[in-house]
Amino acid sequence: MKNSIIKKYWIVLITGCLLLADPVCFAQFKVAPKPNTLKSSGYAPVNGLKMYYEIHGQGKPLVLLHGSYMTIDLNYNAIIPALAKSHQVIALEMQGHGRTADINRPFGYAAFADDVAGLLKHLKIDSADILGYSLGGTVALQLAIRHPKVVNKLVIISSVYKHEGWIKAARDLFSTMKPEFLDATPLKTEYDRVAPDKAHWRTFVEKNIVFDNQSFDLGIENIKAIKSPALLISGDNDGVDFYHLTEMYQAFGGGIFGDMTGLPRSQLAILPAMTHVTLMMQTDKLAAIIIPFLDGTPSKVSIH
Repeated sequence: MKNSIIKKYWIVLITGCLLLADPVCFAQFKVAPKPNTLKSSGYAPVNGLKMYYEIHGQGKPLVLLHGSYMTIDLNYNAIIPALAKSHQVIALEMQGHGRTADINRPFGYAAFADDVAGLLKHLKIDSADILGYSLGGTVALQLAIRHPKVVNKLVIISSVYKHEGWIKAARDLFSTMKPEFLDATPLKTEYDRVAPDKAHWRTFVEKNIVFDNQSFDLGIENIKAIKSPALLISGDNDGVDFYHLTEMYQAFGGGIFGDMTGLPRSQLAILPAMTHVTLMMQTDKLAAIIIPFLDGTPSKVSIH
């Protein structure tokens, strides 16, 4: 029984969900109410999609990209109020997720990135800071590779640029993921609440499973060529391989002898005692790291 629980926990973790299979964590999980910062929302015609988006606050544009199976509400409601105090937050839901209906197109990082670029064009926004969690972090990197002019700064939370960036224990479990594992979860509840076609749930999950089992590599040389400064945030036990994380940070110019050379434009933050799931629950700590990076001001974060 114990091994079965652990197995299911890891299966959900590596798909980038906020499903808390651990009983203690599950007790902490709460979907934050809709922020009162909402200025407008709508559907944008983008590459065959009717992409749902919301705009919160005002200021420099900041795009939020959610994780696998997620919605704006599940992934970002808790942190949007802090971000919207000084930024125009543009939150969206990718193909098949939340209020954005699926189309007859496989899931793919290039397609998702092109969709984000298309939404910005629709909104007449030339460039923006991009924040992505898990799936959204990889999409953010792909966006910076394919559409560099639309990306100012990058915030990548618990994410990878290639399939092997997840630790082996996580990768070994991709093939064991089954659609029924997610039926009795907050993910299904949220899908039923907002999805245009509730009957599409099983197809949506099956497409995600196929997508998660596909090996990918955005290319370390492509990462090195990204001109945008990046803030990489990970938990110390969130499933991202530390070698991969340091390689990615070095590709962004980090890992140098700062006392001799000065600090790089990019930053790395590893939060202690955090998993892929619990990391996104640290709203205050994340905001205290993210906002100073975006604004170019000193961070006042305390990790204790």
